[in-house]
Formats: sequence, structure tokens, C-alpha cells
Amino acid sequence: MTVQAAAPDTNYGTTASGSSFYAAMRILPREQRDAMFQIYSFCRQVDDIADSDGPRPERLSALQQWREDIDALYRGNPPPRLRDYVASVKKFGLQREDFLAIIDGMEMDVPQEIRAPDLATLDLYCDRVASAVGRLSVRVFGLPSDDGILLAHHLGRALQLTNILRDIDEDASLGRLYLPREELEKNGITSTDPLRVATEKALPKVCAALVERARSHFVEADKIMARHPRRLVRAPRIMSKYYHAILQLLIARGFAAPRAPVRVGKFARLAIVLRYAFI
Repeated sequence: MTVQAAAPDTNYGTTASGSSFYAAMRILPREQRDAMFQIYSFCRQVDDIADSDGPRPERLSALQQWREDIDALYRGNPPPRLRDYVASVKKFGLQREDFLAIIDGMEMDVPQEIRAPDLATLDLYCDRVASAVGRLSVRVFGLPSDDGILLAHHLGRALQLTNILRDIDEDASLGRLYLPREELEKNGITSTDPLRVATEKALPKVCAALVERARSHFVEADKIMARHPRRLVRAPRIMSKYYHAILQLLIARGFAAPRAPVRVGKFARLAIVLRYAFI
């Protein structure tokens, strides 16, 4: 994915327009919106590297180049692809460590595919690929530091666990299995072969444990957002409600094979945006 430096609102908006992220960010004032689309673009580019079918050494090298580019940005000598990030980094105090954590998270899938990580590794993965994005985002939204970091912790994990539950079959086709080893073993699943695990009769019990984890994080995120003015939490609340709707659809469908894909309908998405952005 190529991101041009000029006209960031148009370019980043186009990049994100197919995502649930887009509607939540379009309601922000321009400077915040541009910063969020920059964060999104960065995440998409490093994610595309991790998910590509290129040789692993080349992917590792490409991610290392991103680390070096982030370091150069914070030394005051940004490469061309990061020049338009300078204003956002300064205005919102975006932290170098969070950008690097995202790269580290994406890299966890590169040396070898993740398969049945233990709970501590799964939580680290969620922190890097989701909550680190949240830590950048809450600075843009203007939330106080302590509650902002706490919101990033809970909402990031809620969204990522929902993604994992939604994408079991897609991930299995890529040789990946993000369901935690402890829950698999507790329910008598000893294989770590993603395609085999995806057909196990005990899989719904494994997923039920992750559903409860995701639900608890959604609850904690809602408590934090309730403490702050509506204008500060409109965007994260839209994301929360959208992903909670996905989780509810997954629960209603169930996790036994075969699993039909779930999707929040257009009118349901519009209702979420209207309710939490404007009403």
C-alpha cells in the first residue's frame, strides 16, 4: 500500500474507507481525523507486510526498515513516507514506543505462524497489535492520560479478541491459531493444527471462554468512557458498539463447524454512528 504525503485527509480516508474504522473517524475535527488516518495507514502497511506471502526474511527486513523509519521520525529526520506525521506527533504527543510496539506485534506472526499461544503471549499480542493502537488514538481524542491508557488496554483487547473469534476459519487457512493453549487443553484439544482445531467438537467451549474475556473488557471500557464528556469518546464508543455487535452476532450464530461468516448490516452500522455521534 502506498501512502502519499500530500492531501492526507483524502488519501488516508480512501485507504480506510472500506473499514469500520472509517465511519468512527470521519466525525472527528480535521486535525484529529488526519492524525487517526495516519495511524490507520501505518497499521495497514505493517500489517500488510506481516500478512504477505513473501519470504520471511524479506518481511522481517521490511518491518525492521519501519522501525528505523520511526526512529528517524523521532530524531527529526523523517523519511518521505512519514513526513506528514511530524505535525500529528508534535500536536498530540504520539509516543515512539507505541509505534514500535505495533511493529513488534505484527512481527510475532512472521518468523513462524502463531499457533495456540499461552494466555500471557496472547495478551502480549493483543497489547501490541490493538492496545498500542489505542494508546496512540486516545492521545488524539484528547482523553486524560491515565484513563486513556486504561481505555486503550480494555477496548483494544475487546476488539482484538472479537477479531480472533470472528476470524477462526480465515486464520486457520493461513496456518494461524490464536486460541489460547490453556483453554484448548482444558477442553481436551491437544492438537495445534489450525485446520484440525477448527473442526473440533469442543471448540465452542474454548470460544465461550474468550467471549467472556471480550465481554469483560467491553464492560470495563464502557465504564471508562462513561466518565468522560461525550465529545471525547464518540469515536471509541462507535468502535466499541460496532465490535460488540459483531460479538453478539457470533454468539447468536455459535462456534460449531461449519461457521457462516457474520457481518453487521449497513443499516445497523448507520444506526450505531447516528446514535453515538449525533443523537
